[in-house]
Amino acid sequence: MTDHSQSSPSEPFDKSQPLIVFDGVCVLCSGFVRMVVRLDRQGRFRFATAQSPFGETLFRKHGLRTDSYETNLVLIDGVASTRLDSFVAVMAELGWPWRAMKALLLLPRPLRGWLYDRIARNRYALFGRKDSCEIPAPELRERFLG
Repeated sequence: MTDHSQSSPSEPFDKSQPLIVFDGVCVLCSGFVRMVVRLDRQGRFRFATAQSPFGETLFRKHGLRTDSYETNLVLIDGVASTRLDSFVAVMAELGWPWRAMKALLLLPRPLRGWLYDRIARNRYALFGRKDSCEIPAPELRERFLG
């Protein structure tokens, strides 16, 4: 297995493993990553903070702002997802019962966008913000890129 912990923006990552790029100072986003780590029994997911050079490069590549990280970027099997669709994609990848979250896709896209935007724009006020990105525990560092 390749050690991706030293990945840089110019180095490719293993696209067969799902990747979540998240706001590393957002308490809600970091909590989501901790939940995925706990539920991902096969250890397939990889993670990068949006503030890292690797994360910023991926955000730019997918047309996302790098001055405000109001969405997660999820890459699964070469498909990029953002906003509520990224959450649903991650949950579906985790299997049952989490796959049931796909029911959120039944909501009309404008409503999904509106709901997501309300939370994303107020996430620091609602959930808090850290001064810097957390350093992952040693046993998880190989799963964090950039």
